[in-house]
Amino acid sequence: MPRAIKSVKGTRDFLPPETRLWAAVEETARRVFGTYGYEEIRTPVLEETDLFVRSVGESTDIVGKEMYTFLDKKGRSLTLRPESTASVVRAFVQHGLANQPLPAKLFYIGPQFRYERPQKGRYRQFHQIGAELIGDPGPETDAELLLMLLRFLGELGFRDLLVQLNTVGDDQSRAAYREGLRSFLEPHRDELGEDSRRRLDSNPLRILDTKNPEERELLREAPELAEFLSQESREHFEGLRRALDRFGVAYEIEPRLVRGLDYYTRTVFEIISEGLGAQDAIVGGGRYDGLVAELGGPELPGIGFAIGEDRLIEVLPEQFSRAVAGSEPIVVVPVGEVAAVEALELAERLRGAGLAVIAELSGRSVKAALKKADRSGARLAILIGDDELGKGLVTLRDLKAADQFTVPRADLVARVEEML
Repeated sequence: MPRAIKSVKGTRDFLPPETRLWAAVEETARRVFGTYGYEEIRTPVLEETDLFVRSVGESTDIVGKEMYTFLDKKGRSLTLRPESTASVVRAFVQHGLANQPLPAKLFYIGPQFRYERPQKGRYRQFHQIGAELIGDPGPETDAELLLMLLRFLGELGFRDLLVQLNTVGDDQSRAAYREGLRSFLEPHRDELGEDSRRRLDSNPLRILDTKNPEERELLREAPELAEFLSQESREHFEGLRRALDRFGVAYEIEPRLVRGLDYYTRTVFEIISEGLGAQDAIVGGGRYDGLVAELGGPELPGIGFAIGEDRLIEVLPEQFSRAVAGSEPIVVVPVGEVAAVEALELAERLRGAGLAVIAELSGRSVKAALKKADRSGARLAILIGDDELGKGLVTLRDLKAADQFTVPRADLVARVEEML
């Protein structure tokens, strides 16, 4: 007997009814983002490895440890995308979108790939919903992006949302801070773990991401980036705060928030829901004002975010999940000698009215068909037999209330819509 083949470790299959929930979340994203003028972009999952080395940064864990990189048959180094901002910016530059009216507002939904130890909520193929805005440097643009995110999460039912906010400054600010942080940490090198010692030499800002409790305690005494900000960076951050205050957005300044990618400049943020416990960050993002030029385009600013969709689905508020699960199908069952094609014809009429319908065409008994319909979560069953067919009627059975009655076929769609 041949060996059964299973999915690759760190990947998973999505089956109904879970796929219904994913589709509903993605449809909400498309609708909300569309009201802010964003349009969908789809990029390949395969990119040149150099794209991520140049954008994400050689010193990051993503490039150093987590990328799925391989040589193709011509010896070219290719990588399964570990994140999508670099891919979107690459497409923006390649297709000359800078020559179109700016800012460009683009969103994406799709899989990413990182070689991590699989665990709850973390997969080697994971999914993100994200957006990028390229071509507007103003702090009001940062505020609008956050307002869009809060509206999206609010429509999914999240409450008690809090924006954690910081600025990592411009190139000048970060260069000064890197040296200040390195000077503070160098005398404590022996107290740092292997990864942090490596980061101390390559990019000490990355040490601020540490999860090590001893290192986090040490960093309490470290200088803060705010002490090294240029005047222009301060003014941008204050402008963002004024805009958020204007709209009553709840936020707090988190001076240790730097995000994990080297391309971030100025504004960085995460949005948390305080009811989710230790892993409460739902979304993160920030500005990347040098990335377009780094990838061969003009000097244009950008800002974006990414939502881990796998995690988002796990923590969806119950009312949203219930509402999606509530879209119950209708089952049409032929009775007696009535041909299955009669049931199919009736089902097509209901589908034409936008209703979800399952036509029972297998020839199983009415009892077995109704039992299957009940197990599938159907609310209504429509029975059509010889008597009903001759009189222009159907029998409508409410499977939840265990009640049934006849309805003229001409009134069926209206009656079904009324009951649902």
